[in-house]
Amino acid sequence: MNPPVALIAEVTHRCPLSCAYCSNPLDLKRAAAELGTATWLRVIDEAAALGVLHIHFTGGEPLARRDISTLIEAAAKAGLYTNLITSGVQLSDKVMGELTQAGIDHIQLSLQDVEAEAADASGGYTGGHARKLTAAARIVGAGVPLTLNFVVHRGNADRVATMIDLGETLGASRIEIAHAQYYGWALLNRAGLMPSREQLESATRAVEAARERFGGQIVVDYVAPDYFAARPKACMGGWGRQALNVSPDGKVLPCHAALTLTGFDFPSVRDHSLSDIWNRSDAFARYRGTGWAPEPCRSCARLEIDWGGCRCQAFALTGDAAATDPVCALSPDHGVIEQALAALDRPALIPRKIATPQTV
Repeated sequence: MNPPVALIAEVTHRCPLSCAYCSNPLDLKRAAAELGTATWLRVIDEAAALGVLHIHFTGGEPLARRDISTLIEAAAKAGLYTNLITSGVQLSDKVMGELTQAGIDHIQLSLQDVEAEAADASGGYTGGHARKLTAAARIVGAGVPLTLNFVVHRGNADRVATMIDLGETLGASRIEIAHAQYYGWALLNRAGLMPSREQLESATRAVEAARERFGGQIVVDYVAPDYFAARPKACMGGWGRQALNVSPDGKVLPCHAALTLTGFDFPSVRDHSLSDIWNRSDAFARYRGTGWAPEPCRSCARLEIDWGGCRCQAFALTGDAAATDPVCALSPDHGVIEQALAALDRPALIPRKIATPQTV
């Protein structure tokens, strides 16, 4: 088995924001359940030995951990490319200096909107947008490559062109226009977040125009909502093929949403090495490759392109993780997508919070 390319280190679920589109699980882990520094340092060394090339420190908000610079420094010394995915509201001059000294290679900063009032309302953090703009300036000023990530949904999809303009103004080398992906809190809030087809088409035109204008000097990544596609995405490059995800409490997953699946016993780094988990665990082997695939996937020429789509999305929409992703127009369950799009309304959004909601 080839080694994983990336380790997604979800070091915490703690976060000062409460975004309704968050893909974290509904059952958020508290600080007491998190892996300690020593365990994370071991995991980082094991990742490097396994052949991982880059590590993404994420959460929640990774800056909520006091040892984040220590973890980044260890990853840099182990030869891993280090990326920090942050809301930026806690990125002070002091913290920026610590990150730079630790050897951070890249920072991805999230912005909720281009209008301060709308952005602060989306994140549930008064003054957050202003803090984020200051954080962007600190990152660029420190000479660290900056990616700006905008999560797009019904409430802000009409402002994609302005988002891209703001990214250019702030000095980002990469701008991500990423429609919400419907896992975790975003799935709970799907009916109120899903954009209209007209909004999607407008956003797509804005991205295409920006790419032409930038000519590659600023990269504009675009993630469309699956529900409007005719074919599924190759989720994580295929189950257990390119990446592994370590949750705050140490569970090792093929993707960040895999804990939503039933019938799995995901191993923990508290009990097993990354190498044993990657190469020998049933959880990673179950949907790896193509042998598990049902029809129409098994006979499809795209099977080794999209790998049957997303297992977590298949489970969320059909109750069967081994089903063809219903996003695919060839799926016998494709009707659930059409039903979801026909049932969109404007319910009040449920903000991300540490307590699990009563109903899903």
